[in-house]
Amino acid sequence: MNRRKILSAAIGLTTAGFAQAEQLDVEKDTLKFGFIKLTDCAPIVIAKEKGFFEEEGLQVEVIAQPNWKQLLDNVITGELDGAHMLSGQPIAATIGFGTKAHIVTPYTLDLNGNGITVSNTIWEKMQENDESLQSETPKHPITADSLKPIVDEAKEGGKKLPMGMVFPVSTHNYEIRYWLAAAGIHPGMYTSTDLKGFTDGDIELSTTPPPQMPATLESGKNVAYCVGEPWNQQAVAKGIGVPVVTNYDIWKNNPEKVFGVTKAWADENPNTLIAVTKALIRAGKWLDEEKSGKLINREEACRILSQKNYVGADYDVIKNSMTGFFYFQKTDKRPMPDFNVFFKYKATYPYYSDGVWFLTQMRRWGQITEKKPASWYDDIAKKVYLPSVYMAAAKSLIEEGHITKDEVPADDFDGYKPPTKDFIDGILYDGKKPIEYINSHKIGNKD
Repeated sequence: MNRRKILSAAIGLTTAGFAQAEQLDVEKDTLKFGFIKLTDCAPIVIAKEKGFFEEEGLQVEVIAQPNWKQLLDNVITGELDGAHMLSGQPIAATIGFGTKAHIVTPYTLDLNGNGITVSNTIWEKMQENDESLQSETPKHPITADSLKPIVDEAKEGGKKLPMGMVFPVSTHNYEIRYWLAAAGIHPGMYTSTDLKGFTDGDIELSTTPPPQMPATLESGKNVAYCVGEPWNQQAVAKGIGVPVVTNYDIWKNNPEKVFGVTKAWADENPNTLIAVTKALIRAGKWLDEEKSGKLINREEACRILSQKNYVGADYDVIKNSMTGFFYFQKTDKRPMPDFNVFFKYKATYPYYSDGVWFLTQMRRWGQITEKKPASWYDDIAKKVYLPSVYMAAAKSLIEEGHITKDEVPADDFDGYKPPTKDFIDGILYDGKKPIEYINSHKIGNKD
């Protein structure tokens, strides 16, 4: 078994210089991690390719998975030790929506990174409905207001427009629903007899694996979709669609993916989980390293991700969004330095308030079928998110000189971000007041 320096959860920060971290053994040093072919798998890939896992005494195999369900199933069965997961997956599994299993996360892989793309035909109709969109560089963010008449007309004609998202508990599902509902378009409800979420919907929102999204737009199977990169940029490159909004504008600096393992695995391998978290933190910092305002490692990251065994999309397509810019149209390249955030803003900490937000959306759209007290939301978040593991890893990295104390939350932080109105509709979200937040929206369940 490999040995390396890691920090026990009990060790504290030193006040002078860097202390030697306590010597412990990892319980398991040969690991398999799963991922989906999206650019936000980057921290796992970079931790492997740049040797951060190896420096923690870990030999890691990184294996692409065909879809989110198979990925989760493989973690539950032990085929995988852990994986790149949708932020909603550990929460949904733990409460028993879909697959039932107690999944935990010590680490948020990234912020932002998604977009909503519409077909060329829909975009032209949106421009007809809103003259301000008749520009090569229209003002952003673009709401769904100009889409509503198109949806209404189709519905009156007996047809609901088909749209795509990647998984029922994905950030993408909740983001496109949020965007649509903010403009008065009902995206549909989940019920005990409608697990597709079509009930009362003005449109039909269904699941499509991320790499297949552009093909569904091209064929007409979908007229719009919400997906992570590089699959919005692929639509631009192919000339088949127009990204109209990113999730940065739907919810500024929202959590996107997490690293997930089963609770049983975490309990059996506590030191290994800290070691993995250390390597991921270092990878996130490497990805966000800047010099004179330029992300200096992103081009190298794009070349690594473009390999067939990773994302497998063209380097130029991955580069479009990963290097601080985003193409909304071929004529509309905009600086978006925070489209992908992998470390700064204390992004990688597992915030309880993030977990509560996903739970509020599950309740809003009927995936949680019954009213719950505010305390329940807090309890579930604390069953899933593992800030103690994150802080143990962070303290070790601080002592080793890899990160600084001000790059992670303070020891007495309670896990809840301050309330924010950084949403496309300006509605206040306070993670400590989930019921009030659910009730503040016009469309969806009320408690």
